[in-house]
Amino acid sequence: MIHSSTSDSVVTIELDRSSKRNALDEQMVSGLAEAFAAAVDGGARAIVLTGRGSVFCAGADLSGPVYDKDFLDQLVITLQQIESTPVPVIAALNGAALGAGLQLAMAADLRVMVPEALAGIPAAKIGVAVDEWTIRRLVSLVGAGHARGMLIGCEPLTADRALSVGFANRIGDLEQAQQWAATIAALAPLTLQHYKLVLNGDGARDAAPEDRLEAMMRAWSSEDLAEGRTARTERRTPVFHGR
Repeated sequence: MIHSSTSDSVVTIELDRSSKRNALDEQMVSGLAEAFAAAVDGGARAIVLTGRGSVFCAGADLSGPVYDKDFLDQLVITLQQIESTPVPVIAALNGAALGAGLQLAMAADLRVMVPEALAGIPAAKIGVAVDEWTIRRLVSLVGAGHARGMLIGCEPLTADRALSVGFANRIGDLEQAQQWAATIAALAPLTLQHYKLVLNGDGARDAAPEDRLEAMMRAWSSEDLAEGRTARTERRTPVFHGR
């Protein structure tokens, strides 16, 4: 489900669960953590993260894991691991990055998107709520206005718009991302480590106030979340009541 390949000092890590649009389950998240650790231990100077098929990652698997606290805790730890990886990480978005897929892209340092790729957080459509880091990092990358549209309006960010607002650094495919990674791998690693620390010190990891934590947990324990889950199983539009 997770494949790693090495070219000189660049490691490419691929999500491979195309039958589920590369949706994340426990095995995928565990495999990602292991792959990133192995890449660093193996001396990688840059890492490219991508998906196989036509989707980067459709998010957490809605058939079950997304509602499991243990899975969510494991996902958060893995996102933190990717973010703190001591070498540059490039997310090569070969297609849609939704929910947890967008979180993976935001944990990376740089993003390359194919023209047809898009990014989005449709959490409000199913009654779940994303964490403080996700919201703050999204604001940091796309600006408050676009973040509000993506979160409150569930509006996806197209590749051309992503480039214009700075979320995407380049429009290109996996090969172009790997070529860029090879160039970056030749740069001074200690300088890049310092830059990563400063750039990731955008406040996204600051502790959330208690009232905001409570607001998030209300969503996760709500009747609306149960309705969203049931509606998906019954293939209908959910009807939310705010309780």
